[in-house]
Parts: sequence; C-alpha cells; structure tokens
Amino acid sequence: MSVRFGYRNTGAPDLYRRGLRPETAPLAVLLADIEADLAVRDGVRVVFAEESFPVAELARALVGWVHRPDRERGGFAFDSVCHPDPGAVRIEEAARGWRVGSVLRPDAWTAPVAWEALAAEIGRFTAAVRADVARLGADPGLIPDL
Repeated sequence: MSVRFGYRNTGAPDLYRRGLRPETAPLAVLLADIEADLAVRDGVRVVFAEESFPVAELARALVGWVHRPDRERGGFAFDSVCHPDPGAVRIEEAARGWRVGSVLRPDAWTAPVAWEALAAEIGRFTAAVRADVARLGADPGLIPDL
C-alpha cells in the first residue's frame, strides 16, 4: 500500500472573519487559519479524515520534522494550536518502515512504508500546500521547501 496526504477545499474563511488578509496577517494566524478538508489514506482506505484542518500548520511542521537529522528525528506528533491534544496526525517508525495515524482514530494506521516513500509523499503534500498558500495571497515561504 501507499501513504497519501490528500486535501481539498483550501481556504481561509476565519482569517477574513477576523478582518485580516493573507498578505498581512501574522504568521501564527495564517498557519492556523489556512485550512482544508484533509484525508490520510493507505491506498484507497481512509485512515483519518477531518474537515477544516490547518493544512498550512501541518505542512510547516512536517517540513521541520523531515529536516531533522536521522538520529534526532524520532516520531512525529502534530502539535497544533487548533487541536487540544498533540497527534491529530502522527507518524511513527514500525518494524518494517513508517506508519501514519491519528490520536483521533487510535487504532487506525497506514501500512508501514519505507522512509523514502514517506518523505516523497510529505514533499508532494507540502509543495501542494505551498502552492495553495501562494494562490490565497500569502507568502509561499510560510511553508519552507523540502
């Protein structure tokens, strides 16, 4: 199987309700307010899905995690200002690779995949979010390149 971070309906409705604009809003507000309907899949099976998920904040956190040296990387637990508990998206190393899940569905995980496959999917996801950030009018540098 393969891990896939998919999303649709990207927008920032809360940003506009606050009277802010993507070009001038503070970084922390942009990260939390650029949202989309997120689905983490293992092939065709949905492991986790949530509407209005802070995809910009997730993409930025994933880039930071991937950039860590291998010996310091460890697992990933998305710690968001939008979710009370860390791990709305989590990644952990398993016996045969890396698997993705969520504390919101604690028994649902993707099948393990090789680091190279996971890093490539994270790169695809973060590049797509970066393009959407620019399309919304915010600085695409909000999401660093991998």
